Amino acid sequence: MCGITGIVAFNETGRKSFDRIKDANDCISSRGPDSDGFYRSGSVAFGHRRLSIIDVSNAANQPMKDDSERYTIIFNGEFFNFNEHREALLGKGEKFKTHSDTEVLLRLFILEGTSFLEKVNGFFSLAIHDAQNDSVFIARDRMGIKPLYYYTDDDKMIFGSELKALLAAGIPRVPDRISILNYLQLNYVPGPWSIFENVQKLKPGHYIYFNPAEGKENLKETRYYKIPDQRISNNVFSGSYSEAQAELRRLLDASVKRRLISDVPLGAFLSGGIDSSVIVALASKHTPHLNTFSIGYKDEPMYDESRYAKLVADLYKTNHTVFSLSNDDLFEHLFSVLDYIDEPFADSSALAVNILSMHTRKHVTVALSGDGADEMFAGYNKHRAEWLLRNRKMFRASVSALSPLLRPFEGARNSAIGNKIRQIHRFAEGAAMSNPDRYWRWCGFSGEAEIDKLIDFTYENGDYFRRKKEILSPIGNGNSINDVLYMDMSMVLTNDMLVKVDLMSMKNSLEVRVPFLDYEVVNFAFRLPVDFKIDATSTKKILRETFRKDLPEELFHRPKHGFEVPLLKWFRTGLKSLIEDDLLSDAFIDRQGLFNVEGIRSLKKRLFSSNPGEIEARIWGLIVFQYWWKKYID
Repeated sequence: MCGITGIVAFNETGRKSFDRIKDANDCISSRGPDSDGFYRSGSVAFGHRRLSIIDVSNAANQPMKDDSERYTIIFNGEFFNFNEHREALLGKGEKFKTHSDTEVLLRLFILEGTSFLEKVNGFFSLAIHDAQNDSVFIARDRMGIKPLYYYTDDDKMIFGSELKALLAAGIPRVPDRISILNYLQLNYVPGPWSIFENVQKLKPGHYIYFNPAEGKENLKETRYYKIPDQRISNNVFSGSYSEAQAELRRLLDASVKRRLISDVPLGAFLSGGIDSSVIVALASKHTPHLNTFSIGYKDEPMYDESRYAKLVADLYKTNHTVFSLSNDDLFEHLFSVLDYIDEPFADSSALAVNILSMHTRKHVTVALSGDGADEMFAGYNKHRAEWLLRNRKMFRASVSALSPLLRPFEGARNSAIGNKIRQIHRFAEGAAMSNPDRYWRWCGFSGEAEIDKLIDFTYENGDYFRRKKEILSPIGNGNSINDVLYMDMSMVLTNDMLVKVDLMSMKNSLEVRVPFLDYEVVNFAFRLPVDFKIDATSTKKILRETFRKDLPEELFHRPKHGFEVPLLKWFRTGLKSLIEDDLLSDAFIDRQGLFNVEGIRSLKKRLFSSNPGEIEARIWGLIVFQYWWKKYID
């Protein structure tokens, strides 16, 4: 796991930016604290930060050249099946100087061109320069686990693992207004767009191969992988349910085994949920006394799952560590998270992931996680709600009738009853919408009408709706919710869940691997009939039933819930002055010229009232945005 940066010049003016490559590389040092390296040739300047995982010798440092010195690679990620390809190449007479996956990756590109990507099982962003013809190849892994931002103008392309690298290289800081609107709804910016104009995120499963001499018009993303879509390919698994269970176990076990390769200490996150517990159960078969790590929440017993994690740890005799945290511990590190974020991102659970990563890094350099299972196998409450709306018309009618009667009793998210009432209201609201509009609303914290009252800038309405339509294009009008799962993979997982884990783990120089997102597992999951995943009685059905005998029974008899950071309490105590006198003050809002002063006042009034409802996420989104604006724009 590492960080990469690069500047590709289209002309002599672009080459003047090469002197900024060190600044760009230095600002992502936490991604690779073990070494740094630079390369400059022809139209290209590369920078690399290394977190040593496989072959920790200096010989495996990057940028790495082949023997002829024609080709140079910078690589962020892991190539888990590199050894089998290394052995095959050795059998054909190829020679290697290192035992690193990077060298094998480069050799495959030299021998096979862009088709080598089909052989790579792993996660990555990478760039390769061919000095002979001055061409550049840039690629991102199939699922978008590793990020890659890039900026273009008439003179150059600048790319990097994090947006802050592009900012350090001197890109213009012109916010994209449609991205601001999307952020205010979702609390993140959906790709391939970014918060800045002319900056994009390379799409998952895509590459760019170009010659800089031909200019930015030659920059075209080419797709090399797409998650299977049953509506297009009709490639549905034809075996029985029991055969599907056996195949899921085989594929997931193989994925976990691949991800245990490491020349440094390795462990696994263990939350006490089904997904991380399945990963630990499989990993423990291949690694005796696996290191496992959990967070316990002293002040939030409703969200403390550490006792369930301990049941799994005891069953598999793992070397288990629980980090017992208070709300003060979370608050203590809040500003370090805000300072690290270089694009507005307001998933508040990032605060907990940051602390988990920080403490885990004291013990290991690599950790496995259970991310991705909910999106593939229909594990969220919204999936149950979507299934009911599409398959149970009487239930839709009943909830819609009940919702107005419960409005006076609505409470905050951290109250079990209030949370349930909130879900009923959102269900009823969604029931009246089309499938695409409902998906968009359930992904967000604010509707379009609410945002229009909040902002004080103009934008092209047509541009907003064109982007929204493009994002939601996979959503259909049928009863199968595979389209919702497909959307979750391309939008929520890629732009929220994976961003959160990448940012917070890399902030702490920790590599996190995600076995559920092995492309063979993903391909199989999206071939399965929907009723293998969800029905009237169960979510994540096939995953639960396949591994039920491997896990403590207690894990299957408790409600699913994520951790809620105590934002409301903080807003009324430790963050109150920041809200009232700084980030959301009338003076700053007026000077900023972005938000409606009365709209912000109304939100603050509701926040400090006796019935704030579920205002926390919207306020947190604004705080994150304003903090970011002051740091990068103001």
